Amino acid sequence: MSAPQHGQIVAPDGGSVRKLLRVTAPVDLAAIEPRSTPGLPPTEVTGERPKTWARDQVELVGGELGRQQEMLYAMATAASDRPAHRVLLVLQAMDCGGKDGTIKRVAGAMNPLGLHIRSFGPPTPQELRHDFLWRIRRALPPPGYVGMFNRSHYEDVLIARVGSLVPKATWRARYDEINSFERELADGGVTLVKVMLHISYAEQGERLLERLTDPRKHWKYNPSDVDARAQWDDYQAAYAEALSRCGTDAAPWFVVPADRKWYRDWAVAHLLRETFDTLNLGYPPADFDVAHERDRLSVGGAGRSGPQMNSR
Repeated sequence: MSAPQHGQIVAPDGGSVRKLLRVTAPVDLAAIEPRSTPGLPPTEVTGERPKTWARDQVELVGGELGRQQEMLYAMATAASDRPAHRVLLVLQAMDCGGKDGTIKRVAGAMNPLGLHIRSFGPPTPQELRHDFLWRIRRALPPPGYVGMFNRSHYEDVLIARVGSLVPKATWRARYDEINSFERELADGGVTLVKVMLHISYAEQGERLLERLTDPRKHWKYNPSDVDARAQWDDYQAAYAEALSRCGTDAAPWFVVPADRKWYRDWAVAHLLRETFDTLNLGYPPADFDVAHERDRLSVGGAGRSGPQMNSR
């Protein structure tokens, strides 16, 4: 394999990450190694420091994401009989799984004016008066935008299930409701990229301890995280069923091994890039006579001088 030129985006090894990381039912999370790096090119390409190489690649892919994001927005502003595209990245993970870091690294190169980032915590009293999808619908990105959800409607079949917050019949019915909702979104021009950031029990413990060790990270620590950690196996079972029951062609699930933060960012960046590629984006043609407008500008500017500086 010939080494790529410096500053060149390198395609994942072995095929697209959309194919490598997509999961289908039945999902067995125990069979997916959280420290693995599917699709990462060999050392002949990455060199002896794959972490540094991957971070450089994320910057390059980020530039491409910014260009594609601009085309997404531009196409949404053009008159069309079809629904304008929207892209929605849904991030789910156990505590300390890296949702915030992923958004920071992957979204960093995009125009913040075209991003729609939302985080979901415990529902408010107002939200509890509505069905569980009510607050999700209100948070969807506008046409032409890239949305990013830090947690999502899947909390209602994860924490609601493990914590027994609703009856079993209620959370079990939600799988079909979610599938119908996501089918509706896809039909309306929303492209979903659903990602579970898969970390190990040991890695989570190290990250929680780091938050306790570094005073600058105390604000990120919540004692309830340890309570949830004690229910690790229950959460793994809940995730496996959600991934199995709600992974569809319209809204597939991708599991990203996330013990290595640098690989996590690299994989998610490529997932988004490859998703954009499926949308056949481009800049819309002008709906006016470009030559005529150029002539108007030239004539209008003839004989006029630019602003003058006052001299004293």
